[in-house]
Amino acid sequence: MNETIQPLNPIAFSLGPIEVHWYGIIIGSGLALALFLAIREGNRRGLPKDTFADLMLWAIPIAIISARIYYVIFEWDYYANHLSEIPKIWNGGIAIHGALIGSVITTIIFAKKRGLSFWKIADIAAPSIILGQGIGRWGNFMNQEAHGGEVTRSFLENLHLPDFIINQMYINGTYYHPTFLYESIWDLIGFFLLILLRRVNLRRGEMFLSYVIWYSVGRFYVEGLRTDSLMLGSLRMAQTISIVLIVVSVGIILYRRTKQNTIERYLDQSN
Repeated sequence: MNETIQPLNPIAFSLGPIEVHWYGIIIGSGLALALFLAIREGNRRGLPKDTFADLMLWAIPIAIISARIYYVIFEWDYYANHLSEIPKIWNGGIAIHGALIGSVITTIIFAKKRGLSFWKIADIAAPSIILGQGIGRWGNFMNQEAHGGEVTRSFLENLHLPDFIINQMYINGTYYHPTFLYESIWDLIGFFLLILLRRVNLRRGEMFLSYVIWYSVGRFYVEGLRTDSLMLGSLRMAQTISIVLIVVSVGIILYRRTKQNTIERYLDQSN
């Protein structure tokens, strides 16, 4: 039976010589939905009308470029001999931590130039970001990448997964952990938790920092199952960065709560 399993076609359709990959469609769909939700919430929270639309014109391309650069840096032994492969992100190979670094730096500069609060923009965007990440992981599914170690078919069946997921996890004669799914579910749960946190009216910045903490906890676990981790010596980079982000985020929250008593809150309308 296993020998007859065919993976899903990663190419959605072709326009002449141009092949449109599901990876790009899924990533693009996640970005579009995230932008729509951020714009709607930004309007509710009193940001200037075109704030997120203008920001995304810079943040999206910079995030994609920085995500690719981050990945290529840690896989340089391969790309040094395959320079033509560097721009081919449709074949996979972008790192979310690289994207976050690029987008955060872009947002800080953008907010300063517009006279807006970086923390307010980041808080509003947080649920959108993690939702986009959760959707984007299905691009990895289509490419049969970002999976975990070997498992049996019965293990996957015991997770009550549909056949199309189980079959797609059959790669070169072996079944693998669907770590893309674990992270996607974690991200979607995080999205709904962040939506609930809006009602708590946290101090400004704490929505975004809560997102960073939630995502990093889940990523640390999932990364431990993956077989394609970017490494720095014997360290898995994603796990190392996740720990740093958790510690820094908790530290910022505690510092601001004990040393800064006049911080505005999420529902405040000031920019």
